[in-house]
Amino acid sequence: MACTQDVVFDANLILIDNSTLEDGLAGWAPVGSGTKLSVHNEDQDKVPTETINTVADDYKPSGRYVLAAGRADEEDGLCCAVSGEQLKPRVTYRVAGWISLGDGAEGSHPVRVNLRLIDDECSVVDGGTVCAEAGRWTEIKGAFRLKASPCGRAAVYVQGAAAGVDVKVMDLQIFATDRRARFRKLRKKTDKVRKRDVVLKFGGAASISGASIRVMQMDSSFPFGACINGGVIQNQAFVDFFTKHFDWAVFENELKWYWTEAQEGQLNYNDADALLDFCDRNGKPVRGHCIFWAVDNVVQQWLKGLDHDQLMSAVQGRLQSLLTRYAGRFPHYDVNNEMLHGSFYQDRLGDDINAFMFRETARLDPGATLFVNDYNVEGGNDPNATPEKYIEQINALQQKGAAVGGIGLQGHVTNPVGEVICDALDKLATTDLPIWLTELDVSESDVDLRADDLEVVLREAYAHPAVEGVMFWGFMQGHMWRQDACLVNSDGTVNDAGERSVSQRQPRLIIKTTINNYISTMLTPVLCNRAHI
Repeated sequence: MACTQDVVFDANLILIDNSTLEDGLAGWAPVGSGTKLSVHNEDQDKVPTETINTVADDYKPSGRYVLAAGRADEEDGLCCAVSGEQLKPRVTYRVAGWISLGDGAEGSHPVRVNLRLIDDECSVVDGGTVCAEAGRWTEIKGAFRLKASPCGRAAVYVQGAAAGVDVKVMDLQIFATDRRARFRKLRKKTDKVRKRDVVLKFGGAASISGASIRVMQMDSSFPFGACINGGVIQNQAFVDFFTKHFDWAVFENELKWYWTEAQEGQLNYNDADALLDFCDRNGKPVRGHCIFWAVDNVVQQWLKGLDHDQLMSAVQGRLQSLLTRYAGRFPHYDVNNEMLHGSFYQDRLGDDINAFMFRETARLDPGATLFVNDYNVEGGNDPNATPEKYIEQINALQQKGAAVGGIGLQGHVTNPVGEVICDALDKLATTDLPIWLTELDVSESDVDLRADDLEVVLREAYAHPAVEGVMFWGFMQGHMWRQDACLVNSDGTVNDAGERSVSQRQPRLIIKTTINNYISTMLTPVLCNRAHI
């Protein structure tokens, strides 16, 4: 694997010296001419109770923090030197710690952590962002990876929040993630979640004693799917790979409102019908994506020109038209896509509109499972899309009678960290709703690292009991919305990312043994060995 080259993993190897401020402000410096730094001890009852989970150890917060006061600009804050020699290319580094704001700060403010490489280009690497507020500590969960070794010095910067707002930083750490060690732990966890005991009984065992028996796993009950569109189903190489390796489908665009009614009153279901017929012929159930989309810039222009009553009528018409036409055809619906990142309908029709969409969908197609669906929740570095905010949204919908039946994590990931993904899954699982990865892809030009990144996500999904399905947002070169994300090259050959994430799904030998007893007991996995599990 590429993820462990040229680096020694050590739980005590933290790239920020004096991260817990045991030596005061040694190594730390203010950013901004008026910024003043000072060290403080947090009241014990206010120290975060969470720990930073790693493979080797769990870091508990020290309670010591540095206060950056007198900030005159958003770019003011604090920085600390990092040894450039310790930073290795092709290694995923995790950024962790806690951020808060000074007393008196109103509302929440974005605070950024960046790594600056002091070289000819003064490169800036994103290390994560949190939405911080006074009176509480928010954990930062960033990650980054370098393409090449730094040729000069490096420093980590903490900036953001409006001018005049004091920023607090506790135990800021950067350390390499040990994916191999994490995978070893996940194998055991996966066995408990995805394996079952099977007992074979043979009549007349004495007469067949000594005979050999083989058990083959031919398929998996764990849903595994991909998105399709009207163009790719004309590509025979795409169709062959899709029908062989995937159980489920989702339409990339053809069911979205901007596709089925680009112009007011001009309905087009022909493309969705053709895709649905294709899936029916090949025995692939389809996720319904999506009835509405909350983000302003993907809403048709004609909808934006409607007044309140006209827009409400259009929403009701969309629900009636789509759901009466396809009642019973889609097992899942993403009802109003990306509500953590957009509020087009809510801003114009009021706070109840999102729940109304769920209630009406359940009334018109009661057999479908209704999902919320959003991005960045599993990555830990989007202050608008934390697991806590997602749970808050789900609870608010349910309190208004919305039949939320599942949680969609899109999974458009970059530099994924297994422990961060697991933390998000654990929190979302408290809702007792099934979780699906609905749009999984990884953008990474190095195909070996792309395979590593996909393996990180898939292993966490397989090992978590709340995850009930995975959908890829495409897989073939030239037919994906993200660059450098393919699993299959344009000529139909499967690259390493595809081999390690999808092509492992083949009939395989579970056990080969000799019968010497009346009863033979074994463990057989529910899940195929798609990612070297």
